[in-house]
Amino acid sequence: MSQPVQPPNQPQQPFGGQPVDGNPYAGGPGQGAPTGNPYGQQPPAPTGNPFAGQQPGQGAPFGGAPFTPAPPARNNVLLGVAVALGAAIVAGILYGVIAGSIEREVGYAAVGVGFLVGFAASKVGGSNPAVIAASAVFSIGAVYVGQLIGISMILSDLAQIPFSEVVGDHFDTVTKAWSEEADFMTYLFLGLGAVAAVGGAKKAG
Repeated sequence: MSQPVQPPNQPQQPFGGQPVDGNPYAGGPGQGAPTGNPYGQQPPAPTGNPFAGQQPGQGAPFGGAPFTPAPPARNNVLLGVAVALGAAIVAGILYGVIAGSIEREVGYAAVGVGFLVGFAASKVGGSNPAVIAASAVFSIGAVYVGQLIGISMILSDLAQIPFSEVVGDHFDTVTKAWSEEADFMTYLFLGLGAVAAVGGAKKAG
């Protein structure tokens, strides 16, 4: 018996003669024709790295570049000079009160004045030479003002008049008394204040 002749242009079965109904990746209704690669339309397999799909050079997944901390604000020269002036005023008053109370000057107190001024100024303004120089100058002024306050307190006790009156009405007498009483130790304390200010600034820096 002769074999039946196959009709021409018979569709080829994909995947080596397997029936289409047995191929889970065969095109269904509404889908395009199969391309021969059952995985052609599948999404890439996960790799376990949530950032694997990013291209090199892309930023962080939450947008923007990685956080960069702001530089410390310790190099403000003007603020450092202002702090040096404020510290000098406070330290000078304290120094004068101590000197007037014991009626003598103390070298350690002068050193403390300078160190406080230099340390506070450098903590805010950094180790800028302008801040250090201002600290030294203001420390000399603080020790000088402290000496005047001490003399004013002593004159107030001697003359039995209020301290405010001595400073307000007889300040020329106070400065004259300072000039007459100034000696080597007086100027030494002024220098110690400046040196201590430089040391305090370096300690803070």
